[in-house]
This record gives sequence, structure tokens and C-alpha cells, in this order.
Amino acid sequence: MTQVEVLDAVQDRAGGYRVDVTRGQRVGRVSSEWFSRPDDERFLSLSDLYASVRRRTDRSSVRSLPSADIRVEASRDDAETLSLILPGADRPVAPTHWSFGQLASLVGAPAAYLRQLPAPLAGINLQYGLTSHRAEQIKTLEIEDGRVELRAVTGPDYGRIYDHELVSAVQRIAGNGTGDTRWKVPGVLDWSTGIYNPRVDVSRDTTTLYASDRDVFLFLVDDLNPIEAGRLPDGSPDLFFRGFFCWNSEVGAKTLGMASFYLRAVCQNRNLWGVEDFEEITIRHSKYAASRFANEAAPALTRFANSSPAPFINGIRAARSQIVARNDDDRADFLRKRGFSKGETGKIIDTVLAEEGRKPESIFDFVQGITALARAKPHQDARLEMEGRAKKLLDRAA
Repeated sequence: MTQVEVLDAVQDRAGGYRVDVTRGQRVGRVSSEWFSRPDDERFLSLSDLYASVRRRTDRSSVRSLPSADIRVEASRDDAETLSLILPGADRPVAPTHWSFGQLASLVGAPAAYLRQLPAPLAGINLQYGLTSHRAEQIKTLEIEDGRVELRAVTGPDYGRIYDHELVSAVQRIAGNGTGDTRWKVPGVLDWSTGIYNPRVDVSRDTTTLYASDRDVFLFLVDDLNPIEAGRLPDGSPDLFFRGFFCWNSEVGAKTLGMASFYLRAVCQNRNLWGVEDFEEITIRHSKYAASRFANEAAPALTRFANSSPAPFINGIRAARSQIVARNDDDRADFLRKRGFSKGETGKIIDTVLAEEGRKPESIFDFVQGITALARAKPHQDARLEMEGRAKKLLDRAA
């Protein structure tokens, strides 16, 4: 039976793909986004997402001005409203929650404290900071939608990459993100059966396309085209799917970044399970950010989308075939020489024994044991550090 026939048989029997999520890493980044997004930040297609973030760009304007020329205006009759008079503006500008924090940070004032004060008193403090602060140029991002809002205050060399530029780059490889190309919003893992179903309707509950007034986040997978990279202990195929997520903030809330990887499943809470070969790049919004996005990030996304999985498959197979330990002394020596403690060494070996029914022998066995131990770490820094050590082992094998 060919690989394609095997995969078709697996899918036909179960209505999805049987996967082993005990292997690889668990990545919770998408789940964190999913939990925190209200309905008005969730989009059902890339075209809807693009239209939303493009509209706000079209209504926005950017200019540079001296910070000392900003005037703060507040009324005794309205203790909650504060506005700004910017040079050359014909009407007051209302700061958003985010831009108010940026202004406070600019003058070294604690934004949380200022927000607790009545607007006139907060205005006095902020005005003092702006006028006494050494004069410097700042860059503002203003938007008009019935009233004028100040969306962002950044340094003069801030290299803005607009959210719609990132969404447009994704659209070039993913179309609408709903199945018109191989890249789509992910399906759902059924924990009771271990079956991953890639065909799930896109709804507010399942979508992984998000945008707020300060950022955008997208996660898509190629989960209708599984990749077999070896066999599980029971002889069934070890299936992977390709995936990526990317993010940006045009108001300075975060960097632009992209992460690509192979994964085995996505659960209902949008945790990524069985992740391997996780790669991430970030671009700070510095002076040359726009050219770096054009020359590095966007092409990297296209390369990953169009690349062959052969290097990944060959790397997994090489790690599986590279035997590095044949007895308990070999196993202990292998791990201890790579910086694992005696306690960690025992747990890694026991984990592989419990999950595979045998003790680790190949590099791939040890990598699976290390990543399983990493998942049990309560602190993120320790977990990431251990997952990084596992990835180095896998990379050397390849």
C-alpha cells in the first residue's frame, strides 16, 4: 500500500486523522490569543480581516511634531475626559487607552496612577511632564471616525508596518484562509478518540484570525495534506501538518513576527500539540523595519508555504535511525554529557519507556522524552530552555 493509500485509509475509517499528541511540544500562544479575544476582534475570513484593518489605515494620518508643543485640555465639569491639542489641528484629539500610556511613558509618568486621577488633575501632571521634558520630535498616528483619536505616539524613527500589509502578505499564499487554498483555519482534535478532524466550520468560536485596535494575529494550517514522517509504536503513520502564525502591531504594542512549524493537532482551545521544528523570526519597528519586512519576513513566509516537507521528513528519519544508546549506562552518559541532571535523566528515560514501551535508543527517542519532560515544567522559561535543548539535538541529527 502506498503512503497516499495509507493516509486515505486512516482518514476514511475515522472521518479525520489519528494523531499522537504525546510527542513533540505543546505551544500555547494561539490558545492565549483565542481566550483573550472578544467577538468583535474575531474574523471569519482573511478578506474580512483585511477590509477591517485597511479601513482604519485609510482613515489614519501620520505626522511628526515636538512633544513640547502638545497641549493637554481637561474640564472641571467632566472629571473623566481628557483631550489633546496638537500643533496645526483644528479640533481636540482624544487619546486612546494605549496612546495615553505611551504619552505617560514618554514623560516618565506612571500611566496607571494618572488614570486613577480626575481628568483635570491628570492633565496638569501630563502637561507639566510634556513642557518640562526636553523637547524632542515624536511621531503620531491619528484616526478620524466621527471624532479624531490619537492611536499611537512613537519616536521619530519608528518604522511602522501596517497591519494590512501583513494580512495582504498572508493572503498572497492563503487566499481567504477558509479552504480556497491549502492554507486554512484549523480543525479540531477529538480527545476521546485521538482523531484530528480538519473539516470544521469557521465560526467565532473556531476562528484563528484576530485583530484589535492595537494588533493583528493570524494562525493557519495545511491540515488537509498530512505528512507521514515515520511510524508509531503500533505501526500506524506518525502524521504531521504544516502551520504558521504571525502577528503585528502598527501602534507599537509588539514587534512583527512569524513562526512556522509542523504540528500533529489543534485542540478546541486552540493549543498546538505535537509541535516539531518550530522556527520564529521577529522584526522590531525600527527605522528600516519596512524594508526588512519586504526583504525578509514576507519572502520567508512564501518560502515556507511553498517548500517541500522533505528536509523535515529526512531529519526525523535521520534522528530515528541514529542509535546513540544501547544500554542504561549509554543512556545516562548521553544525557549527563548534555547537561541533564541525574533526576532529569531518570525522568526522561522513564517517560520514553512509558510512552514507547521501551527505553530510548535513538536521538529521536531522547528528543521525545526531553520535550515530554519540558511540558511538565511549571515555569515557561524552564520549559522553553529544555525544549531548546531538545531542538538542538534534533538539528544535529539532521
